[in-house]
Amino acid sequence: MHVPDGFINAPVSAAAAVVAAGAVAVSLRGARRELDERTAPLAGLVAAFIFAVQMLNFPVAAGTSGHLLGGALAAILVGPYTGVLCVSVVLLMQGILFADGGLTALGVNISVMGVVTVVVAYAVFRGLLKVLPRTRGSVTAAAFAGALLSVPGAAAAFTALYAIGGTTDVAIGKVFTAMVGVHVLIGIGEAFITAATVGAVIAVRPDLVHGARGLTAPLKLRVGGELIDAPAASPAAAPAGARSTRPVWITGLVAALVLAGFVSFYASASPDGLEKVAADQGIDAKVEEHAAADSPLADYSVKDVDDARLSGGLAGVIGVGATVVVGTGVFWAVRRRRAEAAAPAAGAPASR
Repeated sequence: MHVPDGFINAPVSAAAAVVAAGAVAVSLRGARRELDERTAPLAGLVAAFIFAVQMLNFPVAAGTSGHLLGGALAAILVGPYTGVLCVSVVLLMQGILFADGGLTALGVNISVMGVVTVVVAYAVFRGLLKVLPRTRGSVTAAAFAGALLSVPGAAAAFTALYAIGGTTDVAIGKVFTAMVGVHVLIGIGEAFITAATVGAVIAVRPDLVHGARGLTAPLKLRVGGELIDAPAASPAAAPAGARSTRPVWITGLVAALVLAGFVSFYASASPDGLEKVAADQGIDAKVEEHAAADSPLADYSVKDVDDARLSGGLAGVIGVGATVVVGTGVFWAVRRRRAEAAAPAAGAPASR
């Protein structure tokens, strides 16, 4: 659902950029509460994994494909604020390096694919967890539902923006029906990918899943005939191997590299939901050439490499590497700001 330049007029694109910038600013502050020394590098990995899986377009209807948006997955794994940042990093890398998603439309894409998907998915996810049993299966089921609804939610948000600032005169009702209809099908694929990934991480390291925090009920001790919560175990008391995130990080990075560098060659070549609707409804009449169309990595291929499989694979590997480096750098910086902010408070003298 990467919106290219020329779909939305300049005033509405500028307004969306202001909204996106505000959302990113709020998320930078909120992410300080979500990230710690373990989850900061994992957040960079989540961004890279989303980049890789977005290269895997899957067929959803005759002549139409879809791909992961990733807002739901990021929000549940690393938190909603950090999730917005993850998707924003992915969209920035795609726009600058691969000419995927317009640069003047970057604010539109962050607002639609980042903010809307995270807000819808996490609201549904948290709402369901309040009524479902406190089990790992409930987290996976809630992740499925949140991801499923986030995609048509993003499609509806795009249609609303197009109704305000679209560059062609089309019947908005038909655009809405077509966009939401095809993205419900894409949402099913998103839901399966999200649930499978969340379920896999929960199975090995539930402590690393933001949405699963507090899943386990506290241990109870009977003291004087009454049940009380047992003291929380000290992190230092846990085995060193159990605390390490290195195995998860390495496994996730290898999976992302394999998906982007090899499996992506077998992705569907059909236009995605937005491209198909745009062609059918005529909303792409004024689409503009991407400013980075001459990038050596444009269209997810390496310039001057003739072998299609090798060219696409190298582009995917480069994209994963760039995304994990930039994403990890951003999240470590956010984590460091949290530590610096906490240091003066820890050293402040007690008030009398």
